[in-house]
Amino acid sequence: MTVRLGPWSVRLAPRALLVCAALALAGCAVAVAAVATGEYTLPVRDVLAALTGDGTPAADLIVSRLRAPRVVTGLLVGAAFGVSGAIFQSLTRNPLGSPDFIGFTAGASTGGILAVVAGGSAMTIAGGALAGCVTTAALVYALAFRGGVAGHRLVLVGIGVNALLLAVNSYLLTRANINDAATAGAWLTGSLSGRGWDHAVPVAVALAVLLPVAAVAARPLRMIEMGDDAARAAGVRVEAVRAAAVAAGVLLSGTATAAAGPVVFVALAAPQVARRLTRSPGVTLGASALVGAVLLTGADLAAQRLLAPTQLPVGVLTAAIGGAYLALLLRKERH
Repeated sequence: MTVRLGPWSVRLAPRALLVCAALALAGCAVAVAAVATGEYTLPVRDVLAALTGDGTPAADLIVSRLRAPRVVTGLLVGAAFGVSGAIFQSLTRNPLGSPDFIGFTAGASTGGILAVVAGGSAMTIAGGALAGCVTTAALVYALAFRGGVAGHRLVLVGIGVNALLLAVNSYLLTRANINDAATAGAWLTGSLSGRGWDHAVPVAVALAVLLPVAAVAARPLRMIEMGDDAARAAGVRVEAVRAAAVAAGVLLSGTATAAAGPVVFVALAAPQVARRLTRSPGVTLGASALVGAVLLTGADLAAQRLLAPTQLPVGVLTAAIGGAYLALLLRKERH
């Protein structure tokens, strides 16, 4: 279905719109459930009243200062991971082409560990994670560049760099003192515990700036999926589009990792689930963002409630779910 807006035309897929609407409702439901439940349960009407500024002081404290920042951070981080994964899976034409596998998450982890060992604050750790992600991406891109960046070469180089960085991370942990190692180990798991508005705002800004970039690149990326030569024949500036998409994906992944730690498998699973739900070819940015948001927030809610009063870091649960999903994905690819 094509809608004309003056000189422009927009192609709309009814199924994709319905799926995105359903995912948005699911995200709202999970967010309200996460804010309402806990050690002190609030009725949904009190949660909504607090969100609109008409709640009691106790409800305002619980909702606005304690629970809502964590939930909003989870939604934004999940969306950022989902979009980043969609970009890289399109660029590499490979369902395993996510930041978790091609070294970017490991690079962010290295930057975060170095900041912890240096005695940095939470903001320093976040900055170190972002710097590590960007530096690793530049290294992988440079090593994979041979008159262009082929998708399979990017994956292979990224997997090699990822293995090296994991070894570096293990070495750094063995050389750190026990307190720094414990802090770094907790951060490396990935968690939304203690997250506030200062963690949510940078991710929101990154999404606001980089989502339009990714949206503009989405159509030419779909052409690039058919091959560089075919894309060039259609007038696509392949390397410029690829560089812009890589920059957007890296910055989204790095910002998300800086906010919540290296939460694994969200970037891998979200685009695949979105593509299966929408049955749409190409880059499913909106659906991937919504699936990532629902997946991460739902996993965090489950991590808080499964073994209550003990709370698991969300990264533990996403790793468990992601491992099972990866096994299924590999089995399907094999057949």
